[in-house]
Amino acid sequence: MAPIPGSGLAKGLAVTLRTMTKKSVTAQYPDTQPHLPPRTRGVIGLFEENCTVCMLCARECPDWCIYIDSHKETIPAAAPGGRERSRNVLDRFAIDFSLCMYCGICIEVCPFDALFWSPEFEYAETDIRDLTHERDKLREWMWTVPAPPALDPAAEEPKEIAAARKAAEKLAAAQAEPEEGQA
Repeated sequence: MAPIPGSGLAKGLAVTLRTMTKKSVTAQYPDTQPHLPPRTRGVIGLFEENCTVCMLCARECPDWCIYIDSHKETIPAAAPGGRERSRNVLDRFAIDFSLCMYCGICIEVCPFDALFWSPEFEYAETDIRDLTHERDKLREWMWTVPAPPALDPAAEEPKEIAAARKAAEKLAAAQAEPEEGQA
């Protein structure tokens, strides 16, 4: 059976009329802030105190958008006759967000939890050269990082904590035995 001429047009107009009568669901972004799911990936925040300048994040970044500068600082010996130590001190930590592809590899490889995902997403700039954010700005975003989800109370205790508790109990028992012998 041959289609009726103009039936496609009628179907298209029917769809248009149906959608015209429905209420709009568009959120007017600058006026109303979007509701973001928890742990949203927005921008990378830096917790400077945890950074040991190991450079793993910069080495593993596929875009080479992380810039780190540091210098060595000598720490005097803790005890007399001890040896001096040296440690790296962070001078510059910057991320060029015009190059970043938000893969999260830098966050995953950081062994000291110095990098985190922040839900902030409003950091647009009018000039692309201003998208390189230094450690001050990255630190500001760190305070917007939500707390991690609570642990499951029914979950099994981690092996490390169980081993530490067992060692502490053994040490406490060993210390209690000599005290009982003195009494």
